[in-house]
Amino acid sequence: MSSEILEEIKAAIVKKLPERIQLANIEFEGSEVVIYTKNPEIMTDNEGLIRKLAKDLRKRIIIRSDKSVLLDPEKTITKIHEIVPKEAEITNIGFDDVTSEVRIEAKKPGIVIGKFGVTSREIVRNTGWAPKILRTPPIPSEIIEKIRHILKHSSKERKQSLQAFGLRVHQGSKHDSDWIRLTSMGGFREVGRSCMLLQTPNSRVLLDCGVNVAGHDDKSSFPYLNVPEFSLNELDAVVVSHAHLDHCGFVPYLYHYGYEGPVFCTTPTRDLMTLLQLDHIDIAHREDNPLPFNVKHVEKTVKRAVTLDYGEVTNIAPDIKLTLHNAGHILGSAMSHLHVGDGQHNIVYTGDFKYERSRLLEPATSKFPRLETLVMESTYGGHEDVQPSRNSAEKELMKIIYKTLKQKGKVLIPVFAVGRAQELMIVLEEYMSHGIIEEVPIHIDGMIWEATAIHTARPEYLSKDLRDQIFHAGRNPFISDAFHKVINHNERKDIVEGEPSIILSTSGMLTGGNSVEYFKALSGDEKSTLIFVGYQSEGSLGRRIQKGWTEIPMLEEGKTKVYHVKMNIETIKGFSGHSNRRQLMDYVKRLSVKPGKIITCHGDPYKTADLASSIHRSLKIETKTPLNLECTRLQ
Repeated sequence: MSSEILEEIKAAIVKKLPERIQLANIEFEGSEVVIYTKNPEIMTDNEGLIRKLAKDLRKRIIIRSDKSVLLDPEKTITKIHEIVPKEAEITNIGFDDVTSEVRIEAKKPGIVIGKFGVTSREIVRNTGWAPKILRTPPIPSEIIEKIRHILKHSSKERKQSLQAFGLRVHQGSKHDSDWIRLTSMGGFREVGRSCMLLQTPNSRVLLDCGVNVAGHDDKSSFPYLNVPEFSLNELDAVVVSHAHLDHCGFVPYLYHYGYEGPVFCTTPTRDLMTLLQLDHIDIAHREDNPLPFNVKHVEKTVKRAVTLDYGEVTNIAPDIKLTLHNAGHILGSAMSHLHVGDGQHNIVYTGDFKYERSRLLEPATSKFPRLETLVMESTYGGHEDVQPSRNSAEKELMKIIYKTLKQKGKVLIPVFAVGRAQELMIVLEEYMSHGIIEEVPIHIDGMIWEATAIHTARPEYLSKDLRDQIFHAGRNPFISDAFHKVINHNERKDIVEGEPSIILSTSGMLTGGNSVEYFKALSGDEKSTLIFVGYQSEGSLGRRIQKGWTEIPMLEEGKTKVYHVKMNIETIKGFSGHSNRRQLMDYVKRLSVKPGKIITCHGDPYKTADLASSIHRSLKIETKTPLNLECTRLQ
């Protein structure tokens, strides 16, 4: 069926293109139709024709040069340096002869593109190579380098995988899309291991596949992949909303057990997901609690990742189109708009979202063309879940820091590496640069530095204010001289024994990592302050300290040592990346389209039910709070 469709598309393309254009080949590559031509100028001189062709065929069209007309790589490098102004600061040029692309890494990629794309088109016209323009991270990133290396050396494998997926997704609907079901496989009436299966008569799509990092065994840690509705062999695609492990931590397991299809997400999600998955494996290995997958399965996830920009529409299954929209939770976090069939039913899965502008990100999108079913998080869905404004939270944080530094103490902030840490870095840098708090070193320890490097490589996903600072004012707060990367144990000892400073360190709940070591060293110092800015789960060290424990027993080298807590303990609410109760209700009220049904997930049983009940009472919308293992018919 799909091969017949390809032949039909080929015939339609040949008929519509001018005779002077020499076609070398036409093939499916994922959801795109790729045209290989011996006339590279078609890519630069016929944009209107290509747009019309895509509209007529209702397919995404990509034009590439046939290998026979590509300029020699060495001559291409010379030509690129002639065409691109030196101000772009090109740092690397590489070639992918499988896709006829030249990868150009530059500190200022906008200059390589040129106004309205004029410079990149000039590269195509002169070399035949299609430029893939990448940003050189202002802070070197090991993860981005690793990902680029994997993609460079797996280009042929990736293309074969996308071709196989393309044949599957373009085969068309074999049956009427007259029913849609959603199976709850994790993260319903609980927080952790988010996972759900969307089924139609033609398609099977998995939305998130996470782990519960606080789980005690396989039954509580991983999604219910053993439900009768789920078959790995029938799975068309996986969509990952964002990079936190409770949403993406179990994706490599799918590849361990034979899944070969794509994972759809934004580029920052792919990068941060890789960072956190590798760290998860490393921690599990150190704790002698190995996971049911390893590094090679994380690398396979990278190879199969298909990255999308916000607003980009793509086919992910025979009768499902996907569009990702900003969720405002962490860098690259996305709401998934799923368009089923010819528009009979439209579903939005929010993932985790923040319906408030922060210093780091824009608020979550609330405008959709069509929406029948909304699946939304309810982490803070209880009526008592009221949080202070971000502005008042910042001011409270500064008061505590000011007081601590004035009395010559140190400030320890255990923080989550992705999202919360970068938000605090921006706040601290601004208040310090304006002289509101004393200029002292801000020590960045643990995985925070690498996560921040990824943020600097993807500024287009940051808030408008931050983008304006970086692109127009030439000021990037993440690379301020105030921040100091901590490299080893000796540096930590010097920090503890040295002058007043601010320490941002993982983990955010003091469940392990370097923040625990700082706490041990500073716990007895009455001048110093420990500030919690994130959720502390029950049973964690952070939660015990937050409750007021003044004696903390810890097992060290087979012996129990008791730490007496004399440092000041503070908790500041308002820095959460989740929407509070008011924001959740406001979000539903302000949706551009009123959904017919709302399903609540990602919250404890009381909060999911409380939010669902309130929505139903105040907005007269049908609501449901499924349990894990339930199957809900949406249409």
